[in-house]
Amino acid sequence: MTQTPFTPRQLITRLAVIALVPLLLIVLFLWGGGWLSPQRLTSDKLVDVLQQAGGEHPGFRRNHAKGICVIGRFISNGNASALSRASVFAAGETPVTGRFAIAGGNPSAPDYAVPVRSMALAFQLANGEQWRTGMNAMPFFPVSTVEQFYELQVASLPDPATGKPNAEKFKAFVQKNPEVMPFLAWAKQNVPSSSWASDRFNSLNAFRFIDKSGASHLVRWSMVPHTAWQPIGAAQKNDNDFLQKDIQQRLAQGPLQWDLLITVAGKGDDGSRASQVWPADRQTINAGTLELSQAIAQQQGPCNDINYDPLILPDGIAASDDPLLNARSAAYSKSYNARTREQAAQTGAH
Repeated sequence: MTQTPFTPRQLITRLAVIALVPLLLIVLFLWGGGWLSPQRLTSDKLVDVLQQAGGEHPGFRRNHAKGICVIGRFISNGNASALSRASVFAAGETPVTGRFAIAGGNPSAPDYAVPVRSMALAFQLANGEQWRTGMNAMPFFPVSTVEQFYELQVASLPDPATGKPNAEKFKAFVQKNPEVMPFLAWAKQNVPSSSWASDRFNSLNAFRFIDKSGASHLVRWSMVPHTAWQPIGAAQKNDNDFLQKDIQQRLAQGPLQWDLLITVAGKGDDGSRASQVWPADRQTINAGTLELSQAIAQQQGPCNDINYDPLILPDGIAASDDPLLNARSAAYSKSYNARTREQAAQTGAH
């Protein structure tokens, strides 16, 4: 069948529509990066404010910069396989590459001065999938939204004139965001432990376990230590690197263990607010034991090149609707790309 040729007007209209598609893609890309809305919060702004707080330290993470690599295995007992079809929960062993760290962007910060500690783990599943998780040794997150977290970082920045946070700015933030009060109360009374080995590390964010039938279960998880808790001592308060020295000494004597406890949400529990604690009577499942056997300095260790993005998940684990998860993932990516470029430049310079 012979096609009717386009009139000049029709041809111009069609070409305009064709040109509009890539233009829309460009606009969406620019908007997504924050270029068309400078006031919009972006991962660049999050990383920048973290760097302002910790200072510029090329080649290091923008947060949790000071840490040490650890190697071990996860020994699953099969108990969580009813909740999640992820192969990591089938009975058996999974290799793990992890990292202990303290919060903040200064890789030379004294261990005793930082109240928040972290454990990050990458599980290498037999089917080639990975499960990466970053947990913190605190019971809940200070705030629930990305905007609040950013404003908290800005309010906590040191005043150039004094080297300390501006008390009035921080007070204004607290008045605007009373949700942070429980965390400040916890931080005030919290006594740090003497070792990473005795810390309990919590996912804080909620996730969804997907079982073999496709049903979804809202959960959080924790690594609960086998090592007895002891408070930080006077000698450790005079040693800038006591956490790293301690973990190396302990692992030289034998493996360290934590139980992976899965907490299942009850009716009405909110998975979108990491600042809210679920009731203590919620169902918990012991999914198995994490066993760490070796510690290696991070700059030469296997954890150095791992981005512990919390959204790298295997089939059977999915993100919840917690807005902090996407923000963490984007900020981790920005930080990872920046530090790997810096490390490459440093290597080339030598």
